[in-house]
Amino acid sequence: MKRINTLITQMGAMGAALLFSSSAQAAEEITARFRPDASNPMVNRFVNTTPISSICAAHIPNRCKALNIFSLRDNEFTTRSNAPILANHENERQGFMVKVPSDWRDLQVTHAATGETETVQLRIAGIGGFWTMSRPPGVSGWAQPGTSWQSRWQTAPSPCQSTNHLAAGTATASFFWLTPEGAGACSRQPSQDIAAMRVSTMEYAYELRTPNPLGMSSGQYLGSITYSMGPGGDYDFGDVMIPSKNAITFNFTLSVEHALKVDIPPGGNRIELLPDGGWQAWLDRGRSPTRLYRDQTFRIAASSRFKMQLECSIVMGNTCGLRNGNGDEVPVQVAVTLPGGIDGQGDQAVRKRPLRLDGTGTELFQPLFYVNDRPGTLHFEVLSDDMRGMLDQPGSTYSGVVTVVWDSEV
Repeated sequence: MKRINTLITQMGAMGAALLFSSSAQAAEEITARFRPDASNPMVNRFVNTTPISSICAAHIPNRCKALNIFSLRDNEFTTRSNAPILANHENERQGFMVKVPSDWRDLQVTHAATGETETVQLRIAGIGGFWTMSRPPGVSGWAQPGTSWQSRWQTAPSPCQSTNHLAAGTATASFFWLTPEGAGACSRQPSQDIAAMRVSTMEYAYELRTPNPLGMSSGQYLGSITYSMGPGGDYDFGDVMIPSKNAITFNFTLSVEHALKVDIPPGGNRIELLPDGGWQAWLDRGRSPTRLYRDQTFRIAASSRFKMQLECSIVMGNTCGLRNGNGDEVPVQVAVTLPGGIDGQGDQAVRKRPLRLDGTGTELFQPLFYVNDRPGTLHFEVLSDDMRGMLDQPGSTYSGVVTVVWDSEV
């Protein structure tokens, strides 16, 4: 909340104040943050702050960046064969198979303080791991006529896609395949029987869709989503390779760090209301002024929705008043003009929007992007009909305090 009090003195002078386990379940923590960037004010999205594993960090960083995916590693995860994997088996579920939730799933995140909710979308975009197999046959057991075993793991089976990542020994290998949106199972059949196989350490990539932070409140939003693991589950490794865990949960923390800052130039909190051309035109020519006014500029930086409110030392109807030494009072009208990029409800530019004590008309202003250090104006005015009595008392000083509040708690 930004509040600035302004004391205004002089005839018609008025004040304006600006202003997310058990051993059978894995859990992963995903964090993202929005903080407005003055160097890129048009880029208003969450930044994933979750540490990434070596796949996206070291092996395929450019591919991950291009696909906007992030990798994680579960060092405690294993799958073990519960029966031999037979050579050239026809049913892919009887051998090495991976199927992950590559479709988009919705999850709800809730503001820790206010209870406001937003929707995050998640999908698993890649899967890999480090496997060990019986020897003989060792890694050569995956070769097929005319195709080396290496190419059958470095090149992903459809519908998965290749990353070209492969690191191997005589009976071990590390692989990683991409899983396009809605992809089904991907499998490999050996050319020789494999007595036993184990995958230790699961590495996977995920893709996120986050809500528009400009419409969210500052603070933390928390939520989670759980995927089942095992035959027929969200993570399905077939009927032979059985995982050590029956579920994996992703806990989300989205942090929103908005900016709302209003700056008034030095002396801008003391407002002197004057007629057009100053008082001299009236004194010299006896021409009555049509109004008393002052436009006071300010600069605003805003990434969050906000409202504006008016508070008065002297209340007159739905606005503030000024009073002289005799107790005579006149109302002063207050309005605001905001810079482009701030919507005033319904895609409206904010031009001389009246500020009222009941808050009508200024309940919600929404930045369309990060408005950074842009000029706005507060307009103060005593209307012609209200100032006639003031002119009958030359030399009399009217004063009052008006407080204008910018409040991000909408």
